[in-house]
Amino acid sequence: MTRSLVVSIDAMGGDHGPSTTIPGLALAVQNSKDNLTFIIHGNEGGLAPELARHPSLAGRFEIRHTDKVIASDEKPANAVRRGRGSSMWSAVECVKTGEAHAAVSCGNTGALMAISLLILRMSVDVERPPLVVSWPGRKGVSTVLDMGANIECDAERLVEFAILGEAFHRAAHGVARPTVGVLNIGSEDVKGHDEARKAHAILKSGKFDIDYRGFVEGDDLSKNTVDVVVTDGFTGNVALKTAEGTASYIIEELRAALTSTLGAKLGALLARPALRIFRDKMILPPSAPFLGLNGLVVKCHGGADARGFGQSIGLAIDLAKSDFASEIERNMTRLTAAMEAAPVDEAEELSGDA
Repeated sequence: MTRSLVVSIDAMGGDHGPSTTIPGLALAVQNSKDNLTFIIHGNEGGLAPELARHPSLAGRFEIRHTDKVIASDEKPANAVRRGRGSSMWSAVECVKTGEAHAAVSCGNTGALMAISLLILRMSVDVERPPLVVSWPGRKGVSTVLDMGANIECDAERLVEFAILGEAFHRAAHGVARPTVGVLNIGSEDVKGHDEARKAHAILKSGKFDIDYRGFVEGDDLSKNTVDVVVTDGFTGNVALKTAEGTASYIIEELRAALTSTLGAKLGALLARPALRIFRDKMILPPSAPFLGLNGLVVKCHGGADARGFGQSIGLAIDLAKSDFASEIERNMTRLTAAMEAAPVDEAEELSGDA
């Protein structure tokens, strides 16, 4: 074990609560070379039996008891007003106080974002922290953002997302110099709406230390044409839900075909290891960190299993060990200087109708 890292856990969030989150902690410990400890927030009576089933966690946790839980259908505004003292609120607050390096929750996405924003505030001038996903494709994964937090984005926001996404991809996926593209309806400079074209011109101007490759299209997501794909939250969320629905449809149809006859069932039995690999590649990872906060908060999918929750903890650890936050701060300083300087000629030129 090489380093002591503390992760704050909302143990009560998600569809399954402690029956998923606690086994997830055990898997994270098993898969990590670091000395992990946890501050676990939730009902002590409900947590104790689950913790007793995992002796590998002995001596690695502290329980912060609370009976208060943010419901899955709680409106973000209500969560902010009434959420103080809940397992989610307390988990994020530990990052604010410096007791933990990161917080992880399977709870209500809107509530977690609102609480994190209120407690930690933004380190960058973004209305809300963009959601990022690691999008599976032919060559590995691409980082795609925003996935729904910021519905409308101007050019400066898209450039900020490029900076955030590039730093995240380097920290999470170990790529020394990630390539970056802006999602558009075509690869030509004159395609797309004004803000996308302005962001394209600013990134292409060379004012930032970013390997910018230009516009990419929807089919480039699964090709991993670039490492980081930038878009507004409306477009990103539509793309995400479309991909999730398509993946679910393919998996269901394949399952139906492989159980339709006795011969198909025998073939599926023999091919089970390969089919599991196929299924895992089709499903988007369960972790979506909020980027740009004054602290690390990772959202795990509400329906995730123990493996998925363990993966989310692993991502939080990778980000905590990286130069992620300071790198973002350095590039944001460059962005501020560039935006305060004279407008980029090409951005002005491209702001007209195509």
